[in-house]
Amino acid sequence: CSVGLTGTKYGCGGGGCGACTVMVSRYDPIQETVLHWSVTACLQPICSLHGAAVVTVEGIGSTKTKLHPVQERIAKAHGSQCGFCTPGMVMSMYTLLRNNPQPTMEDIRETLGGNLCRCTGYRPIIDGFKTFCNVRTVNSSNGKCCMENSNSHNNESDISGELFSMDNVLPLDPTQDLIFPPELLIMGKKKAERLCFQGEKVRWISPADLKDLIKLKAEYSNAPLLVGNTTIGPKMNLKGTVHPLVLYGGSIPELRTIKWRNNGVTVGAGCSLSVLKDVLLQGIEELGPEKSRVYQALVQTLQCLASKQIRNMATIGGNILSANPKYDLSSILAAAECTLHIVSNDGAREICLSEEFFTDFGKTALRPDEILLAIDIPHSRPWEFVSAFRQAQRREFSFSIVNSGMRVTFRHDSNVVENLDIFYGGVGPTLVKARHTCKELMGRKWDEKLLVVGTQLLEEEIYVPPTAPGGQEEYRKALVLSFFFKFYMQVTLDALKPFKNEVPQANHSFQVETQSSNDPVGRPNVHQAALQQATGEAVYYDDIPSVKGELFVSMVTSTRAHAKIISIDASMALAMSGVVTFISAKDVPGQNRRLWFNNPEELFAEEEVICVGQIIGAIVAETREQAKRASEQVDITYEDIQPVFFTIEEAIEHQSFFDPKRKLERGNLEEGFEKADHILEGELYMGGQEHFYMETQGLIAIPKGEAGELELYVASQHAAYTQEVVGITLGIDSNKITCHVKRLGGGFGGKVMKIASLSAIAATAAYKTGRAVRCVLEREDDMLITSGRSPFLGKYKVGYLNDGTILAADITYYSNGGCTLDESSFIMEKALLHMDNGYKIPNLRGHGLVCKTYLPSYTAFRGFGGPQGLTIIESVLHEVAARCGLPAHQVRDINMYKDEKCYTHHKQLFSPHDMVRCWNECLEKSDYTHRCLSIKQFNAHNHWKKRGISIVPLKFGIGFSKGFYNQVAALVNIYKDGSVLISHGGTEMGQGINTKAIQIASRILKVPMSSIHIKETCTGNVPNAAPSAASFGTDAVGMAVKDGCEKLMRRLEPLIKKHPQFTWQQLVSKTYCQKISLSATGFFMGPHTSVDWEKSDGNAYYYFTFGACCSEVEIDCLTGDHKNIRTDIVMDVGRSINPALDVGQVEGGFVQGIGLYTIEELQFSPEGVLLTRGPSRYKIPALCDIPPQLNVHLLRNADNPHAIYSSKGIGEPPVFFGCTLFFAIKEAIAAARRERGLSESFPFSSPATAEKIRMACEDCFTRMNPPDRKVKTKPWAINV
Repeated sequence: CSVGLTGTKYGCGGGGCGACTVMVSRYDPIQETVLHWSVTACLQPICSLHGAAVVTVEGIGSTKTKLHPVQERIAKAHGSQCGFCTPGMVMSMYTLLRNNPQPTMEDIRETLGGNLCRCTGYRPIIDGFKTFCNVRTVNSSNGKCCMENSNSHNNESDISGELFSMDNVLPLDPTQDLIFPPELLIMGKKKAERLCFQGEKVRWISPADLKDLIKLKAEYSNAPLLVGNTTIGPKMNLKGTVHPLVLYGGSIPELRTIKWRNNGVTVGAGCSLSVLKDVLLQGIEELGPEKSRVYQALVQTLQCLASKQIRNMATIGGNILSANPKYDLSSILAAAECTLHIVSNDGAREICLSEEFFTDFGKTALRPDEILLAIDIPHSRPWEFVSAFRQAQRREFSFSIVNSGMRVTFRHDSNVVENLDIFYGGVGPTLVKARHTCKELMGRKWDEKLLVVGTQLLEEEIYVPPTAPGGQEEYRKALVLSFFFKFYMQVTLDALKPFKNEVPQANHSFQVETQSSNDPVGRPNVHQAALQQATGEAVYYDDIPSVKGELFVSMVTSTRAHAKIISIDASMALAMSGVVTFISAKDVPGQNRRLWFNNPEELFAEEEVICVGQIIGAIVAETREQAKRASEQVDITYEDIQPVFFTIEEAIEHQSFFDPKRKLERGNLEEGFEKADHILEGELYMGGQEHFYMETQGLIAIPKGEAGELELYVASQHAAYTQEVVGITLGIDSNKITCHVKRLGGGFGGKVMKIASLSAIAATAAYKTGRAVRCVLEREDDMLITSGRSPFLGKYKVGYLNDGTILAADITYYSNGGCTLDESSFIMEKALLHMDNGYKIPNLRGHGLVCKTYLPSYTAFRGFGGPQGLTIIESVLHEVAARCGLPAHQVRDINMYKDEKCYTHHKQLFSPHDMVRCWNECLEKSDYTHRCLSIKQFNAHNHWKKRGISIVPLKFGIGFSKGFYNQVAALVNIYKDGSVLISHGGTEMGQGINTKAIQIASRILKVPMSSIHIKETCTGNVPNAAPSAASFGTDAVGMAVKDGCEKLMRRLEPLIKKHPQFTWQQLVSKTYCQKISLSATGFFMGPHTSVDWEKSDGNAYYYFTFGACCSEVEIDCLTGDHKNIRTDIVMDVGRSINPALDVGQVEGGFVQGIGLYTIEELQFSPEGVLLTRGPSRYKIPALCDIPPQLNVHLLRNADNPHAIYSSKGIGEPPVFFGCTLFFAIKEAIAAARRERGLSESFPFSSPATAEKIRMACEDCFTRMNPPDRKVKTKPWAINV
């Protein structure tokens, strides 16, 4: 840390997010050349870098010296929003270009597969980087290549498709790249020597050569042999595992040697998976298809295994010896009958890799002193077929749920099975071979009879107990049989191949504003900090250098869901080195309990805990590591209390609800139900979602030592609330507390409430010690403590006519609020206010109940309760259409608000004109009618793959329904040199609020954007600001900035008239000399919004943002995998202030919706413990989840009289569009069920994970596990 480079970001500590990607270069004595690898810094032990050169984002370019083309292009293409993932993206791409200056699109796709981004939706990043491709990828719509323009032009002259221009960008010049340090080159060519490093707890030895390693392994047989550190590393980082001695094998050439022989290839056990993949691809090309079947199967798996960075580090030997059945290679290598070469002091031996090699989870038949030297992988023989299968939660960069390797050999020129091997990983603690099945099938003919018998045998032989770690036993059982069927089909017909991942290509269109070229409003300007974010110069709270004497705080959390605290013993922790103090409720100088809308919230749990993860105390120590280690040693004695429950159903049973209970109603339901032809009752469950902002929560609290002043550098969307809570906790006035927010690495609603408590804890520690205190939550703690989006259950009764017209709907919404109220009642109100979406249902009633359970308290998340409220009414329409046998879009159309003036169910007047325009345009632009026919044809010809399409409209309310929040101030200062400084109450978290504020100021003051600066959000400059939330930031801040700037222009006006020839600077100077104030505050006070819940009446929102979205998906009925094929979005954003930022918000929100509705699944144990912590268990969308075609069109000629320059708020609405994938998947499943003679209405809850899709496509393989054979056991995870 002495260099102080903060560009590389720490996101997870387990290699699962790519934020810390750097380039490592080494001289390779085998190839006699320097090789460059992208790696995740969090898993790179410093000692392993002896002789290597490391390049971080700062090393390739900066705004002060010269940018690297990669940095410039990601910024120009709007590929950086919050910017926290950008340095990692830049380094992945930079490394690719160092190895291959003219990459293909496939190279870029593979390279970025391990870099997660939570803001952009990936498309703009690809758009920036594909300009390095020498292939001219043709844009399907207009035949132009991507270097010419990023998009198509419509026939209307004022419509543009170009969000950025790559004219005069810096060319890529490989001669300008950093050279490999000559001294390292000389060192690399010398004979290696043994190296020893001694740390505080660990000793590290790098042996001189293989002989030395064998000797060391004999002497220290229990020491792990480490090369890639991708299995041991995460355990050390996240689980606190300590190995007193580590042997490093990365510098031993024999472990990395690869030799091709006549009948196979010998691969050194220390060979990385990336090298292995390249070697095998070369082999496939030279050997031809028949001899290379094993290699093809391995490459297919290696393409989805982990990420490029991890494959660059992980080794084939490590993959085998980790003995984790979720690691996919062993099943294929065992099926291919590979041989392991093992060495030790006693000499060498060979073992055939089979299931017997693995003795238990994480254990093998190797003796502790033995070393795996190499693996022989044989060529395929004639008449031999090999296949690999895997199914994971996400298609790439995700551990498999079940993986399999299968091989069959036929008697020469016949279909008689001579040999059969079937291996499965993920159905037991070790690799499993279907021995009995294989034995029985040998000698039989490869025909349908064999398939039937084989399936029955496998069903009997492979047993997944209900208690298996990870659960999903029925799904895993179905995969076992489905994989065997797929193998049969692949050998017989070469059919049923897995989905191929593609790179997203896009079309956009927006209306160009006609105005003077000096006016930036309405132009797609680049995010004002994009270049600093791309170079790593942008500062986040944890990049701030440490203050003298700074301490670190780590939380001590409850391990019980509902219990009395009997005692807290911190003596062990306090005795550890570096620990300064332990703080808990008794150390709080002010109030530990505060009221939030009449509900008590505790800072530290005092007498009882009400969820797992509740903060009981905190350890304050000299370093991060010391604080974390000591916090695990605090001993808390509990006494469990009843009741304890976690699910919505249990809360209903216990009648455990928060007040207030809300209701909205219009019309007469009884009458409506009487007139209806049919009545349908049903329910829809929607799971929660973790924010997974790339930057975890935290802050630095610095006591000033004078008059009790305190400075907080905090990652908060609501600095004023943080200031207030810290004041209450410390018992000091708000005027002594200053909160500074420079920028957030993503917020999405998660940094509004919880950060205030964390700030109060850090402030308490700073108060007690008198020293600065830093708090940075580890990813796993962040997910446990801060929680996310509330799960919802909607129960409905609906009355409708034969033509699909809905006459009456009665819906009860239940949300899981967790253990405290937080913002759950407002979330429920938002759900109720959106329960009509765009539909005029004459008789509509909604009840909203927030369940109080013993889970960590759920909080705000982009969309608030909107997506949940909207999805449940969409589900109602979807089901009604299915029952009427009508196309869903027709039923949606017939029920839509269409009159010029309409009233919502809470009696707010609005015009649906632009919503209907969005709907019709989306139908047209997506070619909906024609594609429905194509899908029908596709489904008729494919039994095991099905497609579905869905289109939905959107009406989304903008602003806070609590009227007092709709206010904000701004401070505009003009300095004597003519430069302008703006401070406002909003928070920059990637949405571009500062960029839009500067565009607005530039228009009014008539000065270039480069003369205007926004430094930070600070409670000392703008007090009492509302949170940056509810898609209302730009609306409010923009108006306040406009007001401030207009005040200044009114003061300058007399001088402008008097001296029309003056430059801006002369004008300002003259104004100053005339003693006219050059500082003004702007204020925005929105019109009043409120709802009278008794009367179901009130203007809850300023206006509505409209849109429509159409998505098509394809599902694999055998595995439950799905592929998003194409999405078209038409969005009414009024007159966009910045089309590039608005399109970025639409795409980013939609991609978060992809996660919410398809792959992001939170799992809690039956004891209320969050199981899915960190990116290895919780999957957000990666590049492979983005539809290859993602088109966004901003509605033209749309005005909005209610907001700044006729624009509209856009942050939250698009999240809901993810539900089009959910309903399209449901359509595809219905098509599969129809073909199998099953009912088309079936229970299906969100998210539509692979497991749920597979189990809903019922067939002979899922029915082989009949319900009566199920044993009642405690489930692995519960549906909360």
